[in-house]
Amino acid sequence: MTTSGHASSSRPAPLTKPDGSPIRVLVVDDEQSLTDLLRMALRYEGWDVRTAADGHAALGVVRDFRPDALVLDVMMPGLDGLEVLHRLRAQNDDTPVLFLTAKDSLDDRLAGLTAGGDDYVTKPFSLEEVVARLRGLIRRTALTSAANTPIITVGDLELNEDSYEVSRAGTPVELTATEFELLRYLMRNPRRVLSKPQILDRVWSYDFDGRASVVELYISYLRKKVDAGRDPMIHTVRGAGYMIKAAGS
Repeated sequence: MTTSGHASSSRPAPLTKPDGSPIRVLVVDDEQSLTDLLRMALRYEGWDVRTAADGHAALGVVRDFRPDALVLDVMMPGLDGLEVLHRLRAQNDDTPVLFLTAKDSLDDRLAGLTAGGDDYVTKPFSLEEVVARLRGLIRRTALTSAANTPIITVGDLELNEDSYEVSRAGTPVELTATEFELLRYLMRNPRRVLSKPQILDRVWSYDFDGRASVVELYISYLRKKVDAGRDPMIHTVRGAGYMIKAAGS
């Protein structure tokens, strides 16, 4: 897991509930060092965070704390994450769940989603990715204040997640749906190198069986539309992947 810091210039506006109170998040993992890091990162977002070290403890905290979102490890001794989720859904608890898993296979990922989970991240992961995924889940529940902006900004590039509009230095940039999703993923992770497998998995979904060359193709499409005639923002890190950052930074 990486722990790179937040870029203040592109940090999204804080998410709160409509009444202004903080979002409540429960993090469940039997590895204390990991829960400590996640608690620190999520509190940095201004959220109220509790932790639990196993599935049985998690169910008790859910009853008392009534979290707005759960970060739930799949592999735990005793009551694992899938069983915790099963029990919650059996009680008509539809709290959004982000799974943490060390497993890579398609079947393992789909197991959590078909059990009623909402998203997953595979270990090792970055704290920024967990935060971004949680923000997305929370937005989709319509829990947050309407005052929160759907706009992501990196340098002079602006992306509106609600209207699907993109502009650079005030000039509209027309993108296809796939180009938009690729750019959104890059912009949610500014100054972070994203590998081709990461991009394929996130943008082309779990069942995509194409070659990594499709990433190169769509990166070239984005460059022609975002960087054409301007200082470049989309960069290739040879042998590692791609990164977006403000021009000249």
